Amino acid sequence: MARFDRYMLSQLFTLFGFFALVLVAVYWVNRAVILFDQLIADGHSAFVFLEFTALSLPQVIGMVLPMAAFAASIYVTNRLSNDSELTVMQATGFSPWRLARPVLVYGLMLAMMMSVLTHLLIPASLEQLKEREREIAGSISARLLREGTFLHPAEGVTFYIREISPEGELADVFLSDVRNDTRHITYTAEKAYLLRDDDGPKLIMRDGMAQVLTPKTGQLSTTNFAQFSRDISGLIAQNGQGPRKLRYVSTRETLFDTLAVAEEVNDPPGEVLLEGHQRISQALVTIVAALIGHSALLAGGFSRFGITRQIVLAVFLLVVVQLVEGAMTEPVRGDMALWPLAYVHVGIGLAIALALYWRADHPAAFRRRRPALTEGAA
Repeated sequence: MARFDRYMLSQLFTLFGFFALVLVAVYWVNRAVILFDQLIADGHSAFVFLEFTALSLPQVIGMVLPMAAFAASIYVTNRLSNDSELTVMQATGFSPWRLARPVLVYGLMLAMMMSVLTHLLIPASLEQLKEREREIAGSISARLLREGTFLHPAEGVTFYIREISPEGELADVFLSDVRNDTRHITYTAEKAYLLRDDDGPKLIMRDGMAQVLTPKTGQLSTTNFAQFSRDISGLIAQNGQGPRKLRYVSTRETLFDTLAVAEEVNDPPGEVLLEGHQRISQALVTIVAALIGHSALLAGGFSRFGITRQIVLAVFLLVVVQLVEGAMTEPVRGDMALWPLAYVHVGIGLAIALALYWRADHPAAFRRRRPALTEGAA
């Protein structure tokens, strides 16, 4: 590879790393705030929060990678133009097609990175994330063992613990269950323990009282007890394993075992096939984004008014590609035989980039010609 290609590739990847880091940080912070509210409010540790944010990171990277590729391509091309490096290379005989070679290599390398994300890391991380969500959703200890706070683990249920000793003993426990319209039960106990056996979690209360209120008659009955066991497995809904989601299924299964996957996930066959082809097209879009950003600036040429117009044009063209992608999804969902439509936006994007490179290679064809002066006017 020529020295200029290596130089431009190093510039592209350096700026790509910067833009990717910034965009991932923005998306990650938004995601982290939501996770923090959900997990910490339910009493889970900071380690669980970090685990969940790490599992959501591949999906975030997959979202921002094409945008970072596009931004880096525009920035590097503009900087090389401002520093007259592109002018020097064109003066030595480099055509726009030759200048596009490092950008194409850059796009192909990012496409391979994107393929690893879409085919391997994102499905695996989402499946693991869902599995961890199922586990913590039924975590009785995380949801109930909180001192000095009135908790509502389920509608109609109120739970309170004044203090938890280092040995795990619960002091001054209050449990109210009003889910049954005909029978409201309230338990109070001086001490309690949370145990788990084969039948599920149980709350063992000692030295307490049970109050049963009949709302229709207003009758209240009380019972003192020395020790009482209460099954609390119903206080928090337990999520079953359930069928797989389409996002967790491997690309090979979506493409070559479409009907079986569609029956398993209860989605139309077209939706299943579209999922597999979209994972492939997402990687190709990174190539399109890099080429459009580079070619739009080359086609614009030098302007005393800056490159704002060329950047707006490049963004507009990339939006057009995304709109075409959105328009092609519904036909494929309805008829799996139309799966080639999932790549139409990639073809249009490449056609746009080729047209812009041709425009940059033939500037005279688009240059305004001044009308020739007549002899009398001369």
